Amino acid sequence: MEENKDLLPEETGDHDRIIPVNIETEMKTAYIDYSMSVIVGRALPDVRDGFKPVHRRVLYAMNELSNHSNKPYKKSARIVGEVMGKYHPHGDSSIYFTVVRMAQDFTMRYTLVDGQGNFGTQDGDSPAAMRYTEIRLSKLAETMLEDIEKDTVDFHLNFDDSLQEPGVLPTRIPQLLLNGSSGIAVGMATNMMPHNLTEVIDGCLAYVADREIVIEDLMKIVKAPDFPTGGIIFGMDGVRQAMMTGRGRVMVRGKCHVETKESGREKIVITEVPYQVSLDGLTDKIGQLATNKVIDGIAYVNNETSKRGGIRIVVELKRDAVANVVINQLYKYSELQTSFGINNVAISKGRPRTLNLRQLISEFIEFRMDVVIRRSKFELKKAQEKEHLLRGYLIALDNLDEVIRIIRESPNPAVAKENLVSAQLKLKNSQIIQLLGEVTANEFLDEIQAQAILEMRLQRLTGMERDKIQADYNELMEFIGKLKHLLANEDARYEVIKEELIEVKTKFGDERKSLIEYNANDISIEDLIEQEDVVITISHLGYIKRTSATEYRQQRRGGRGGKGAATRNEDYVEHLFVASTHDTMMFFTEKGRVFWLKVYEIPEGEKNTKGRAIQNLIQIPGDDKVRAIINVKKLTDEEYVNNHFVVLCTKKGIIKKTALKDFSRPRATGVNAITINDGDELIEAMLTDGNSEVMLAIKSGRAIRFPESKVRPTGRGAIGVAGIEVDASDDEVIGMIHVDKEDTDHTVLVVSEKGYGKRTRIVDEMGEDVYRVTNRGGKGVKTINVTEKTGKLVGILNVTEKHDLIITCKSGITLRTDVAAIKEAGRNTQGVILIRLDEGDEIAAISKIDEQQMEDEQAVAEDVEGTEITTITADNTEDAPQEANTDSVEGDSADNNPQDNNNTDGDDQSTPEIEGEGEEQ
Repeated sequence: MEENKDLLPEETGDHDRIIPVNIETEMKTAYIDYSMSVIVGRALPDVRDGFKPVHRRVLYAMNELSNHSNKPYKKSARIVGEVMGKYHPHGDSSIYFTVVRMAQDFTMRYTLVDGQGNFGTQDGDSPAAMRYTEIRLSKLAETMLEDIEKDTVDFHLNFDDSLQEPGVLPTRIPQLLLNGSSGIAVGMATNMMPHNLTEVIDGCLAYVADREIVIEDLMKIVKAPDFPTGGIIFGMDGVRQAMMTGRGRVMVRGKCHVETKESGREKIVITEVPYQVSLDGLTDKIGQLATNKVIDGIAYVNNETSKRGGIRIVVELKRDAVANVVINQLYKYSELQTSFGINNVAISKGRPRTLNLRQLISEFIEFRMDVVIRRSKFELKKAQEKEHLLRGYLIALDNLDEVIRIIRESPNPAVAKENLVSAQLKLKNSQIIQLLGEVTANEFLDEIQAQAILEMRLQRLTGMERDKIQADYNELMEFIGKLKHLLANEDARYEVIKEELIEVKTKFGDERKSLIEYNANDISIEDLIEQEDVVITISHLGYIKRTSATEYRQQRRGGRGGKGAATRNEDYVEHLFVASTHDTMMFFTEKGRVFWLKVYEIPEGEKNTKGRAIQNLIQIPGDDKVRAIINVKKLTDEEYVNNHFVVLCTKKGIIKKTALKDFSRPRATGVNAITINDGDELIEAMLTDGNSEVMLAIKSGRAIRFPESKVRPTGRGAIGVAGIEVDASDDEVIGMIHVDKEDTDHTVLVVSEKGYGKRTRIVDEMGEDVYRVTNRGGKGVKTINVTEKTGKLVGILNVTEKHDLIITCKSGITLRTDVAAIKEAGRNTQGVILIRLDEGDEIAAISKIDEQQMEDEQAVAEDVEGTEITTITADNTEDAPQEANTDSVEGDSADNNPQDNNNTDGDDQSTPEIEGEGEEQ
């Protein structure tokens, strides 16, 4: 053998014991096994009882040692040794730390260990050694171990297969929500916050009452985490996110108040600090901030905390210091305000999962249902075994003389048992026979019953004992009936769960310790803003404001108007829009970008104020300006945004359609809505349902009408297609509207720059189109007779007689008038005077408002200079409408034939595609 000691295994014949393995595969397999062992066996809690294995083993070991709340304390070292030796071979320090944590009322919201001795302080002091401290189970912990002996949970072998330990405790409380948990596994971690027992139990009861309950309703009951150290939960956004998704962040502030000394100087007294913040550490930090001049105004700080007086950190202020300013600085720079990341990861059905509030409650209730079923089956089995014995006693009592004879004549107990079984004794008691039924009552004694009869004491043969056996049997049969009903009826089991939860709540429920303080982000501002119609004005130089629509007095046509906005000489109101305070405004700039703003976010101002620069509200570049506005009521409604479109047009006649969905995600920097060619500008935008007819009007007085379907939807970066032909270099599109042929209430209102306007029907009384439908890209037809007296066309609107018209001049003058007072006229007329302008003034913008929205506003007439009615009649030659039935622009035939030279049917000829995808910015 000495000769072979240096030989390789192959040469000695031992090669059969060597298994070649790929090292990469072996490392991967071994690491995965290790990871799962850490995840399931050490770091993450079980969603059912909320415990990691070490916590579960500590409580189980204390229960096995009868270390209950009504028994004397036992040394912590005794418990640690029991746990380490029998269940948890990972070192005494980790086990003792677990014991200490479960006994600290500033760490656990509801302590599970009743400790006696020094278990550490909130100042950061360490606990005494385990040989000095004593512990026992708390009353709440005992509810987690109740019924563990009734086969309610599965047991498995311990680390050395010498003992059995439970895989989970049959808890009656949702411990994971009450005390939370934290741990770092391999590739994942958990950090769950504690909650209030009363709220959590109420949430469980709500789930039992309605298993379809949604998280939003549960959040009304389980409001937020509840920390053992109290404090203030500042802001609920992160809390809501955590309850909805299982991940979030909660901001906690310490509680403090200001006291004034006799000398007049103020001091800040901190009485509660955030969860897991050391008092001494916070005191030192505040002192460093004062020393380093990070926070001015602090003279000194001292920790005056005591057992009798509670937490008290005093921050003495300098004479000129403002207490509220210092408090806010403490929140910003010290741990007086701390955030906690919530990550609800737990073991569910053997696998780690991130769970929201509803899932945590449903998993617990599902577990409690399983416990109730297993407990009921166990109790039923035991009750049936006892019933079997009691039935044997009753048979013996009914045949007492025969039983005594058999026993006396038998030579030994074994023969006596056989003789009792073979004697075929039966019940004679008619009451018991009626209770059991004939089949069960006719059964004979078996060996188990015969053995019990032989072991029965003679004293039970007395009359009183015989009555007691009878009463016990009746009571037992009633209990068995209840258990069978419980196992057969799910609602009955839920009722048991409910009763046990209410019992726990009654015994251990308490008030919240942590206050909830909402910040601005938690409150829906829309709920605080009254919904009303407002007039939004934007000046030529970019000043914006909103004004209540009731401030614009209604005047009659031909009036002088009232002062609408104070502007500089070179500025004037260019856009005027009516919207609800709850709407979302979409601002389209002349360079084709879109920005979003809630109406209530627009500064409010009186009618004669200038407003605020729009660049201060939305991030518009200095060389860009707002040209079109759309108000949307349902930007968050998915169905609404999918079935509506934004139609855009430029001053060169380009039109483009894009789904509203593409604009449903607001961005502070805005996005591209359309790609604009050199020399062109966006001038109008409108919201449609995809089935409208579009009308474009140009300065020279022409308008075109075509179906919206002629413009196919494109992305936000596209250029668009030709909408109307713009010939002259000084001509351009001035407006766009959408119309409906079937809607006879609407008319087309056009206004010229010198105050003339009229209304024209889309379809005449004979049903013929006044504005004929053509393909896009044509020249269109005349919509107003443009003369030197009327000036160029400046606006086009689609109105009904229920609308009011608001006219805004470059001078700032505004006029509100009833649309019904404006005369209807043909296309080829110049209209009537709507507003008398001063020398050199011109109309800048027109807008409409629904007068039904202003029912409480009374018309104001003849109270301002120049409010007399100006009537346009045929006798007044200066203002008379110049009717011309067949006079139209070049290429416009009098018979309204859509197939004219300028409006061909072929889309390829008259609607050249000039689309192009622009890069989103």
